[in-house]
Amino acid sequence: MVSPVKLVIKTALNVLLVYALDNYLPQYFTVFGGVRADIVIGILLTILNLFVRPILDLVSLPFKFISMLMTDIAVNALFLWLVYELTLKMNPNVLVMEITGGVTGWIVVSSVLGFFNWLVKIIL
Repeated sequence: MVSPVKLVIKTALNVLLVYALDNYLPQYFTVFGGVRADIVIGILLTILNLFVRPILDLVSLPFKFISMLMTDIAVNALFLWLVYELTLKMNPNVLVMEITGGVTGWIVVSSVLGFFNWLVKIIL
């Protein structure tokens, strides 16, 4: 729960933000109604941040998870590609590494590699 002092500070900062946007970025943000309008909008921002933002964060969580997961897979695929390129420069009588299945194969192997690295990091 937010303490009353923090709530007042957040509200004051939101009012100042609205005032600054109105005065320093008038080509993008304009408020009519003077200081009272700035105060009302600042209070609305505080109330919405307090009650609506957690709901929006919860609703958008699957999208955040998917984008984070896609980024991790891309990083692991790049790492795997570097390993693959290095193995190509080695003697084929010693080792050969292949990833088959096209893009799907790379995604699956990258995902498994990332999950394993995450698991090792947690265990150790």
